[in-house]
Amino acid sequence: MQILPSIPTDIDIIFEFYDKAIAFQKANSNQHWLPFERSLIEKEIEEHRQWKIVMEGKIVCIFAITFSDPNIWGERNTVPAIYIHRIVTNPDFRGNNFVGNIVDWAKIYGKQHEKRYVRMDTWGDNLKLKSYYEKFGFSYLGIITPQRVNELPAHYSSITLSLFELPIP
Repeated sequence: MQILPSIPTDIDIIFEFYDKAIAFQKANSNQHWLPFERSLIEKEIEEHRQWKIVMEGKIVCIFAITFSDPNIWGERNTVPAIYIHRIVTNPDFRGNNFVGNIVDWAKIYGKQHEKRYVRMDTWGDNLKLKSYYEKFGFSYLGIITPQRVNELPAHYSSITLSLFELPIP
């Protein structure tokens, strides 16, 4: 298993993963992502913020990172952190602990970039993910309403988010 930056030729697979994730969300929840702008993903790839997990030459999981997230984290954004977003696993590879691998990777990558925390968010009422993230050592920080949602992907409008933080040793 390797965690590698995504490259432009991965973009169709990334959108295939997002389409599958949205279909899963629709089938299992009353909340789901809206389709993402291709330009957003292209920019993340260009900035080395879109990542993939590869096993035996096959992309099995994707995720995005950033080092600044002021519209969600507000004043907390002033403390250096790595923020993980949009983890999507190929349904054929669920159950392989990719979130754990991503968190371990993020602690190392964050430390290399002088960050103090790994941070994540999810929908405010997603109790299943809240419990899941806490199993990895994340502290639950509460629920917020994102600010300046016009600067975020469309699915952030009219929602609340649960925030999670893990210190980087």
